[in-house]
Amino acid sequence: MRKLLFSPILLFLMFFFLYFSTSSAQTPSPAPSGPTNITAVLEKAGQFTTFIKIMKSTQEADQINTQLNNSNQGLTIFAPPDNAFANLKAGTLNSLSDQEKVQLVQFHILPSFISMSQFQTVSNPLRTQAGNSANGEFPLNVTTSGNQVNVTTGVNTATVANTIYTDGQLAVYQVDQVLLPLDLFAAPTAPAPAPSKLDKVIPAKTPATTSDDTPADASDATTTRVSFGIALIAAIFLML
Repeated sequence: MRKLLFSPILLFLMFFFLYFSTSSAQTPSPAPSGPTNITAVLEKAGQFTTFIKIMKSTQEADQINTQLNNSNQGLTIFAPPDNAFANLKAGTLNSLSDQEKVQLVQFHILPSFISMSQFQTVSNPLRTQAGNSANGEFPLNVTTSGNQVNVTTGVNTATVANTIYTDGQLAVYQVDQVLLPLDLFAAPTAPAPAPSKLDKVIPAKTPATTSDDTPADASDATTTRVSFGIALIAAIFLML
C-alpha cells in the first residue's frame, strides 16, 4: 500500500520540479541596472554597426548618454541598420565633412520622447537636433497610414520598421533608410539657360519719294523763277 501511495507522490514531485525548472529558464533575466547607454541599446539589438561607428566618431553617443542621464528631457532616435547605409550611393559618407556627419546623426534625433501612438498627432515639420526645420534646410515630416509610420525628409522617405527600445524617456525606432536632410543632399539646382542671341536688327529701307511727294517749298521756288523770267522779258520789249 505504501508503495502505491509513494509512486503518485514521487511522480507529482518530479513533474512539479521539471515544470518549475522549464518556466524559470524561459523567464528573461532583468535588464542590468545602470545609466542608459545608447550604444549598448543598439549593440544589443544588432545590425547597427555603422550607425554606432558614426555616433561615436562624432561624439554624439556621449552627448546622448549625458543628456539622458543628467536631465529629464526625453529623446527619440531613428536608427538605420547596416543595410540602409550599404544602400547609399558609394562614397556618400566619405564625401561629408566632420560637421556634416554631426548634422547627419543629429537629423536622426528628436529632442523629445515620442511614442508610436503619438506619431498619429504630431505637428509637422518635426524639430530635430540638426537645427532649423524650415524647408530647404532640415525639415522632417511624419505621415501615418494605420499602424505604419513614414518619415519624409524632402530627399527620401523611410518607414519605421519596429521599436528597438522604449522606456518612457528614450525611444529608439529602426528605419529602413538613412534619413537624408535637404541641406546636405538636395539635388543641385540646374543653371539658368544662356540667353539666346538677338537677331540682328535690319533697318527698314526708306521708300523712294515719287514726284507727288515733291516738297511744297521746291514747287514755290520754281514758280517764282518763271514769274521773274516773264517780267524780265516784258521789260525788255517795253524798252525797245
